[in-house]
Amino acid sequence: MLVSGPDVGIMIPIPQYPLYTATLAHLNAQAVPYYLQEDKDWQLSIGDLEHSLAEARAKGTDVRALVVINPGNPTGGCLLESNIAEIVRFCQRHRLVILADEVYQANIYTGTNPFVSFKKVVAQLGSDVELFSFHSISKGMVGECGRRGGYYEAVNIDDKVMGQLLKLASVSLCPNVQGQMAVSIMVNPPRPGDISYVQYHAEIEGIYESMKRRAKKLAKAFNSLPNMSCNDAQGAMYLFPRVELPQAFVEEANAKGQQPDSLYCMQMLEATGISVVPGSGFG
Repeated sequence: MLVSGPDVGIMIPIPQYPLYTATLAHLNAQAVPYYLQEDKDWQLSIGDLEHSLAEARAKGTDVRALVVINPGNPTGGCLLESNIAEIVRFCQRHRLVILADEVYQANIYTGTNPFVSFKKVVAQLGSDVELFSFHSISKGMVGECGRRGGYYEAVNIDDKVMGQLLKLASVSLCPNVQGQMAVSIMVNPPRPGDISYVQYHAEIEGIYESMKRRAKKLAKAFNSLPNMSCNDAQGAMYLFPRVELPQAFVEEANAKGQQPDSLYCMQMLEATGISVVPGSGFG
């Protein structure tokens, strides 16, 4: 409903989840990129947001919304509450709808950056900014990337818009039954005293601790390798390492008419059988 023509733009983070640019292309809309700060654990820079917005609007793009992925995909970062407050004020100032992708909120591996929802910050600030926040069973411990189910919550959205959303939902087919059951369990899990509580708690904790252990182990491994660095795992299911390629390799790639990261990935595939995605694939 946000996209009404080819001049509409949506701000998306870089590095980004590629489905966002694919969806915008499908809708014939404009992706307006903004860059996350790797040296600050992937926080957002309000200055960069202002620059990206001003540049897009100067070109005639009707920028209507800002996508925020928190915890981050593919970075694995988790936004500080103070940074979220800055983002909310930015969107209120420029009349942008916030699209908060919060599907990894249960996957937090650090005590320094706990998950804080955009809804909570909007309420604390008394902001009237328009917000859609998204959650899913597929990315935490309930669905384990196999089951499909989720929901979105609309905050400060006009009643007429909500009426149109209800119409769209009414003409859709019913979600799969297993997905509905899993969403119900996610939002209303077994409580102490319930017959299923002990088993549910043990399974959830087991999956969570396994994910946390593997994330920390992988970050440590990346940081032990020459010419490679990686921020600590904070959340989600991802790490986004930096690989420093020798200048001679960069020149070789340029001579072949290829991007250095793409050539690196292809040579890794040929040498080891390991398939990886070049960083440029994330924006």
